[in-house]
Parts: sequence; structure tokens; C-alpha cells
Amino acid sequence: MRHWLWLALIPTLVLAKGEIREPEAATGRHQQQAVVGNKLMMATANPLASQAGFAILKQGGSAVDAIIAAEMVLNLVEPQSSGVGGGAFMLVWDEKAKTIKTMDAREMAPKADTPELFMENGKPMDFFKALVGGRSVGVPGVVKGFWEAHQKYGKLPWASLFQPAIKLAEDGFIVSPRLAELLRIEMNPGLRTSPTAKDYFFPGGQALKAGQRLKNPAFAKTLKAIAKDGPKAFYEGDLAKAIVATVRGHASNPGQMALGDLRDYRPIWRGVVCGPYRQYQVCGAPPPAGGLVVTQQLGILNKLPPISNWDLAGVHRFTQASRLAFADRNRYEGDPAFVPVPMKAMLDDKYLTRRSGLVGDSDKFALPGDFGPRADTKSPELPCTSHLVAIDKDGNAVSMTASIEMGFGSTLMVGGFLLNNELTDFNFGDKDAQGRWVANRVQGGKRPRSSMSPTMVLYKGELQGMVGSPGGSRIINYVTKTLVGVIDGGLDIQAAIDLPNVTNRNDYTAVEKGTVAEDWVQGLKARGHDVRVIDLNSGLQGIWRLPDGRWQGGADPRREGKVLAQ
Repeated sequence: MRHWLWLALIPTLVLAKGEIREPEAATGRHQQQAVVGNKLMMATANPLASQAGFAILKQGGSAVDAIIAAEMVLNLVEPQSSGVGGGAFMLVWDEKAKTIKTMDAREMAPKADTPELFMENGKPMDFFKALVGGRSVGVPGVVKGFWEAHQKYGKLPWASLFQPAIKLAEDGFIVSPRLAELLRIEMNPGLRTSPTAKDYFFPGGQALKAGQRLKNPAFAKTLKAIAKDGPKAFYEGDLAKAIVATVRGHASNPGQMALGDLRDYRPIWRGVVCGPYRQYQVCGAPPPAGGLVVTQQLGILNKLPPISNWDLAGVHRFTQASRLAFADRNRYEGDPAFVPVPMKAMLDDKYLTRRSGLVGDSDKFALPGDFGPRADTKSPELPCTSHLVAIDKDGNAVSMTASIEMGFGSTLMVGGFLLNNELTDFNFGDKDAQGRWVANRVQGGKRPRSSMSPTMVLYKGELQGMVGSPGGSRIINYVTKTLVGVIDGGLDIQAAIDLPNVTNRNDYTAVEKGTVAEDWVQGLKARGHDVRVIDLNSGLQGIWRLPDGRWQGGADPRREGKVLAQ
């Protein structure tokens, strides 16, 4: 099947026992209630990770410390979503300096990779063929990114941050219903063909069951080495050799990663991309992350009447602003070290005013702005991903999104953790039929474009809130929906997270199955929308400051998240 045609199907296609569903399948809803705290707050996608991070906060650890401890536990208990085998974007709020910085720990293409990486006989590879194995694995960035963040913002000893995950890996943890369900449906077709992953996730040939106790001594060994020796334990030595051997040695789909790629990887401290929305300033991680698109969508909405409730007119405006923002994203965004991204022009007030003027009463395919002759990127950008937020006793805060891409990544497992398949976030070809270059084409040493959108909101120079989500390219709409719900709708953070999801990536309008969003279908169709009712499985975590100065946290009922506060 040609890649462009496959892309039209990927948003709802999973090759798992004939089932058709969103790539990271819905696994039920969990009742969530807003949690209020005076100073400390921690929210992650799993209660065990939230407990680990919150314990660090109570010991006097920084928000960065707590995020590191929580992410190591997530790697263990939610292995399908993120971990040391992947990458992350972290926003860090420095309460004393009143500043936000972005830690870009995104994966990187091995230096030997070229634009032909995912081409066969002059044609793009089938996505699942590209996904499983070494070809799709980018150089992981999490460990070095965490080390850099801890050097700058950490308070507790580095080694202490790994102890909660080490203990759980050695003593065992209880398999969650979500992990068990994703294994039952075999959402990633490569798990049963990857020997180490198959033995771990399907012991005796049977998928792990919810409630089963699972140990991971190999991961405990990896964490002990990183705790003792820092990034060198991961990027050099025996573990690095094992990663490279696994990537290069895959029987049918080897990659080109070399020891030098791991040794030379560097995380990047970046600024943030910010824009006004009503009385607030909204800031996110800049390209190659998704913060520019969130900022642009909100910038367009800022020129239109507030969406005070999710009525048909408001939902329509939301989808049209998203169409316009995604049209620019699909043509102009990529790794800024390799391609100029016209951020200033895309956020220019006059440009956003012109774009908002294109929002009419009917659904229309959006054209990008005229910022140069480039081709559109076509990349499925599948989940899995996870979002974490934390605030420490000094008011410092972190909003971080981490990922290994498709659920269970490349399915290659080394040292008790899964390796990512993030290179499939690149476009599979380098030019279009007219010979125009694709900004997000594969190049050695390049970071693939990402939808991860950890976000912070400021009010009069003070931190007002944080939010982020997993969800592939739909992350952008999940984040903007939540912010619009709080700011325009006056909802508390939990109620805004609970709102039905609606997305439009300049393709079709998706509304969330099993929610009141289904009531919008006929009205949207009357406005010309191509409407599809599907699972829209966000995994939002958010925090918002109350008028009395306390913090209120919320977790997405669509997953297994937990907010803890004091």
C-alpha cells in the first residue's frame, strides 16, 4: 500500500485481531476529582509514579528531582509510553528568576541516516515494516536530558532519584488494567516477534494480566548503573554496546546507529515560544516540539469570540483555527538546526488576524501561509507518550512530555527497557512531485518533528498553570481544548480535562466516541465537516492556580493518572 494512502487510514487503524480503533486504544474511564494543595503537587499517568515523585517533593526535592523519579517509575509500570529508551521535552519554571526554559531531550537520527532511510525501490516503506526493528530507533535523549536538568535544578542526590523505580523493579509491581489491555489487543504487531519483549510481555505465550505481579531485574540493573555513573552508564560502555548491537543486528530491519551517535548526543536548552491568549501568556516548547502550533491556534482563536461553552459554533471555530495552524505546521516545521522555521512570521499579529478572518460558517481545507516553497510533511505521529507535572515547595515547576512514539516503540528491548521508534516521525520521502523539499525529511543528526506540547501559562509574570498530554499529533488539540475550557469557559482544571475531545489536523473533524460530542455530529455535517466519531484517548495532566493562591490539579479520566498534593 502506498504510504500516502496508508496515512489516510492510520488515525483509526491498528492491526490487532481485526479491530479498528485509535492507535493507542482506549481502555475505559476512571472517575477523577480535582485535587487542591497549598504548595506541593505531582501528577502523572500512573499512581505508582505519582507516589514516587511526590515522595521526592516531601523530602525537599525540586520539581526536576520529582519528575526524574516519577519518569523512571513510568518506564517500569507504563513501558508502552515513555522511558530511558526515548526522548522528552521539559519546561522548567524558575520561581526566583521568573523564567521558563525548555530542555530538549528529543531523540536524534544516527549520523549515517539519509532521506532514503524509509524508502524501498523508490517508494516509501509500509509504516509497520518501518516501525518494528532497528531502522526506526533514534538516539535516546532522556538520560542526558535529565542529567543536564538535575545539574542545573536538582536538590537531592542524583542516585537517590532512581531508588523508587529500582525497588519496584526488584520487588515487583502490579500490572495495571491499561497495560494488560494494550497487550491483550496486541496494539503493536512487533511485540510477539521481538524475542526479549515477547518473553517479558507474553510469558509462556500469554499476555500479562491485570493484577499480576511483574519484576524487571534487567531494568533494576540498568537503573543502578545510571544512578552510580550518570549518563556514561547509558551512552558509553556495555549498555551502549548492547543498544547498538540490538539496533544494527535486527534480522529484517536493521538500523545504522553507531557508538559515536550515543556518545555524541547532546540535549539542548532552548527558550520557549509564547503568545497571548485573553489576559494570559501561554508558553510552550518550540520546534521541533509542538508549542508553536498550540500558540498559533490560540493566537487565531484570540481574534475570535470566546468559546464560553462547547456549543456547535464554538466547536466549529475551534476546528477551523486548528486547520489553519496545522496547515502551516505541515509545511514549515522541523528541526531548526536543519531548516529555518518562520516562527516570528507565523505568530505575527497581523498574520494571525488575517488567518482568523478565514474562519467562516463552513468547514474549509486550509492553505498554509506563503513562507517559502516547501512540501507538506506526511507523518502519522502515533502515540504512545506520557505527561507529568510537578510543583515543589519553593514554587519551581516542571511540565514534561516524554515518549517512545508508537505504543511499545520499536519493540526492541535492551536492559529491561524498550527502544523508541521516533524516526518514523520523519517524513518518509524528501521531496514532493514538484521537487520541493520537505522540512521534516530524514537527515543524519536531525531531530524529528514532534507534537509533544508541554505548556505553561503565565499571568502578570507569575506561573498560573501547566498542562500537557500524550496523543500523537492530536496532542496539540487536547492541550488547546483544555486551556480554552479553563480560560474561556471558566472551568476548573479537572472539568476542562474532562471535556469531550475534538480534533482537526487539516484533514477531518474527529469527535470523541461515547461522549456528548456525538451530539455535535449532525450540526457539524451541516457546516460541511467530514466528521468521524472515534476514541480520542488523551492523557492530560494539569495544574491551575486558584484565586486564593493554592494549586488545583487534574488527571485525565481516560487513563490511570493520579494527582497528589499537600
